[in-house]
Amino acid sequence: MIYFTADTHFGHTNIIKYCNRPFSDVEEMDETIIKTWNRMVGQDDIVYHLGDFSMGDPRKYYSRLSGKVLIVPGSHDKELHKLPSYAVLPPLTSVTIEGQVIVLCHYAMRSWDRSHYATWHLFGHHHGKLLSYGLSFDVGMDCWEFAPVSLERVKKKMAGMKPIVDYRSK
Repeated sequence: MIYFTADTHFGHTNIIKYCNRPFSDVEEMDETIIKTWNRMVGQDDIVYHLGDFSMGDPRKYYSRLSGKVLIVPGSHDKELHKLPSYAVLPPLTSVTIEGQVIVLCHYAMRSWDRSHYATWHLFGHHHGKLLSYGLSFDVGMDCWEFAPVSLERVKKKMAGMKPIVDYRSK
């Protein structure tokens, strides 16, 4: 299976207060996210993490997560260089999954590669405080019960959305 997520903020004490997360401390937050993640994600699954993975050394958390985790850097990801190079993607990444082009970035965009041809855009950074736009929305932890969101759930959400402009039929 394929999953998407963003904004785990492992090791980031202040994110609990900033985002009103329901955890008493950073240890509870980190452990809850890791346990939830590992219940959902299998060893052969792929997880695209769209930034703000952790504060401090990401190896402490990365090694504990199931699946092949591929990280698009975010604003807090200062130490991703400590991870294997295959784990870190460019800040703006496009993937094609089941024929659907999906643009991945930590930040939301109003226009993205082939957006007028019904490509999708998934982002994080806003912790659920930014409205979806066209065929784009926030896949961050704060929007999805502190768990990665499956490709199937992304498809269902996208099915109810409309592109801003769609030139495919013109």
